[in-house]
Amino acid sequence: MQVSTATESREAAERLAREAVAARLAAGAQILGPVTSVFWHLGRFGTGEEWQLLLRTTADRYPALEAYLLEHHPWNNPEVVAIPISAGSAGYLDWVRGAATADEHESGT
Repeated sequence: MQVSTATESREAAERLAREAVAARLAAGAQILGPVTSVFWHLGRFGTGEEWQLLLRTTADRYPALEAYLLEHHPWNNPEVVAIPISAGSAGYLDWVRGAATADEHESGT
């Protein structure tokens, strides 16, 4: 699965990424930005600069990753969405499965 969220700063995105990957909730993460968002929030139309965080995980690990993001995200109601990966190179998908589920004492991928 590819899971996405956004934060107000690069530092916040990096913290979420580092902690989620270190805990093996995700195999890896990418941070994109800054990006411009256009949205309705609290009844107001707005725009803002954000940093997008993309994480790769398995369907089995998604609930724990979602819970982590909701608990540690700096926003009260952050976007957390997941898109199933329907196809990909076998080696990469095997790596995602292994890295997102490996025993916490293993060191490599």
